[in-house]
Amino acid sequence: MYRRRLAELRRVATAITGSREAGLDAVQDAFAAAIRQRGSFRGEGSLDAWLWRIVVNTARDYTLTRSTLPLEDGADGPGVGVAASESVGADLHALVSQLPERQRLTLFLRYYADLDYGTIAEALQISPGTVGATLNQAREGLRQLVNEVPS
Repeated sequence: MYRRRLAELRRVATAITGSREAGLDAVQDAFAAAIRQRGSFRGEGSLDAWLWRIVVNTARDYTLTRSTLPLEDGADGPGVGVAASESVGADLHALVSQLPERQRLTLFLRYYADLDYGTIAEALQISPGTVGATLNQAREGLRQLVNEVPS
């Protein structure tokens, strides 16, 4: 799982923390925590979702307990994989950072990690219907923010 999902885990953690370095540290700490807590996995959900929950919570802890710098140019954050200039990526990051936390996390897990609604729901401990509604709210929020940005 580590080898298969490492790139997505790093992208999401970097997006949550706002710093490539903090994102990489968060993923490393999350895997260490997962290994230490492996006995707490009860098998009620998927192992993938359990690991995502640990990574998301660890990255969230990094944003609360460590001061981070904004994403550096070329970091694996918003705009990755988008054929646009680096300034567009930075602008998108600024817009996404204005969304409420659950909307940001849901966007990151859906579009940076390509997780399905069920896995996102398990990772964030919400219902799959709430995932869909939250994604719609996030997209609408971004539309409104884009319309407010001066040209």
